[in-house]
Amino acid sequence: MAADHGYNRTGSYWTGPGRGWLAELDLPAVSREIVTDCLAFTGALAPVIERLDGELHQRAKASPQVRTLRTLPGVGEFTALVMLAEIGDITRFGSARKLASWAELTPAVRGSDLTVRHGHISRQGSAWLRWVLNQAAQTAKRSPEFAATYTTIAKRRGTKIATIAIARKLLTRARHLLAAAHAAQAPDPAAAATSAARAAATPQQTGRVTKPRARSLVRHEPATGRARSSD
Repeated sequence: MAADHGYNRTGSYWTGPGRGWLAELDLPAVSREIVTDCLAFTGALAPVIERLDGELHQRAKASPQVRTLRTLPGVGEFTALVMLAEIGDITRFGSARKLASWAELTPAVRGSDLTVRHGHISRQGSAWLRWVLNQAAQTAKRSPEFAATYTTIAKRRGTKIATIAIARKLLTRARHLLAAAHAAQAPDPAAAATSAARAAATPQQTGRVTKPRARSLVRHEPATGRARSSD
């Protein structure tokens, strides 16, 4: 709306300076009312957003999986949390290829008896997961780990397909990291079997207490072996 009346700024419109700039624009009455209502609405949401941001930050700090995913270039707290929420239990996916296919970051394949065509991604998986991975890929494609791969694919297929390829590589590495962390935390089956065998071999206490028999205090004379004569 500001642009419709010839106003523009390079910074954000919704930060403190941006909101102040919007409040001071000389606009027609209807436009001024709309801008004022938008400022009031976003201002009312600010405390709620701040509280939720704080809760997400605390959850991210307490999660070892978030710390693991943040070792990937371009992946921050929010991206890691969305990835974990969308992927869920990593053991559902037997391989990185299956995870990428579920996320719809692999090209759709259409074929017949004689021909096979690889098209664009089908966009039928998790839209949130694809979105955060593509955002992370915008940073990761400039990192030393992925810059050469991005440049090579971009020359052949274009920058959009190259970015999707980097997003898929990020997801592949994320799957390997999460699977390794899960395997490290899982109990050793051999150790669990040994403990169970030892527990089965150990006799269990029944809880019944048997009192010792009391010794008789009456003194018995030993028999002499001679019979008494009768009168």
